[in-house]
Amino acid sequence: MNVARYRNPRNGKTWPIDVALSVAPDDQGYLDLTPGDGLTPDMIDGTAPGLWRYGAAIRLPIPSDIVSLGEGWTPLLQRSWRDVPISIKCEHMMPTGSFKDRGVAVLVNYLAQTKISRFLEDTSGNTGSSMASYAAALGLEARIVMPDTAPEAKRVHPRFMGAEVIEVSGGREAAASRIALERQATFYAGHNWQPFFIEGIKTLAFEIWEQCGFSAPDAVVIPVGQGSNLMGCHIGFGELLRRGQIDRMPKLFGVQARNCAPYAAAFDSADHQVPGDFKARPTIADGIASERPVRLPNVLAAANETGGIITTVEEEDIVHAWKDVARLGLFVEPTGAVALAGTTELVDRGLIGPQERIVAVTTGTGLKAVAKAAAALA
Repeated sequence: MNVARYRNPRNGKTWPIDVALSVAPDDQGYLDLTPGDGLTPDMIDGTAPGLWRYGAAIRLPIPSDIVSLGEGWTPLLQRSWRDVPISIKCEHMMPTGSFKDRGVAVLVNYLAQTKISRFLEDTSGNTGSSMASYAAALGLEARIVMPDTAPEAKRVHPRFMGAEVIEVSGGREAAASRIALERQATFYAGHNWQPFFIEGIKTLAFEIWEQCGFSAPDAVVIPVGQGSNLMGCHIGFGELLRRGQIDRMPKLFGVQARNCAPYAAAFDSADHQVPGDFKARPTIADGIASERPVRLPNVLAAANETGGIITTVEEEDIVHAWKDVARLGLFVEPTGAVALAGTTELVDRGLIGPQERIVAVTTGTGLKAVAKAAAALA
């Protein structure tokens, strides 16, 4: 198996993975892993739980020593969406109710293998639930910093799992600021910075490939907050392409709520940076309400290099899509509905053909947004 190393994408320096790192030691920026080799169908272990069927391509220090809650292998449902046939990848059907379990399972197993017993994380909600649950499963201590505006279910869940939860006022960015104070004493396992999270997320591409009959779809439409699913699909499908298992990359489309769309603003700008006058507004899709991109070059590359784009949808379109996807029997949170609203927008603009094979990724369960659902019924 290809042995991973940490890599600083800004200068190419690498470090071994046997010691856990929060950030690059030389410049304190985010870390990537060196490229993986992907896998072939005969390397899939059908007896392993969930995403661990792809264990041959998940580069943990001790691949055989993992704890699972059954994450991964979520349904890929064939449906008609506003008269267009699509496939819905139901990442909201994870153990803690969000796609974050796919990356957190690998990240927290990695922390345990590298003898990290206590860690710190900041989150808008879903990651806190996931980190707390996997910390409990592996016997680790978790400290979770989150905005006090997060939905109640997302604030209660990690506490119930035994994590210490620190609520801060001022939104998602205030939580990140609090981390700067806390991380001196506790290992920072920020999922937007620590690349073993993305190492887990890349298995989303592997599952879509396998569930599509070991082929790539034409387009994958993904809600974007910090962009981990977009990056994970870029990495995972890229590994499959280099391995000769697919003959082309699917077009990867990121969708943001127009009220909070820094990546879309950067994608559309001449210098591919977030404009200095960018200002976020509240959005019903709180799970993707991230104002300051961490991995901006990686996310933009995922769209640019595959022929996709990063686009936005209005609040009213999110709500309409949320209600419409419920009529298909799927109770997702508004963030997940962003993928469906984005699919409509992309088809209407002719950027995806209705005859193409489209996969839309739902990201979190509606059970974490019951108050918003009640308000939408009023």
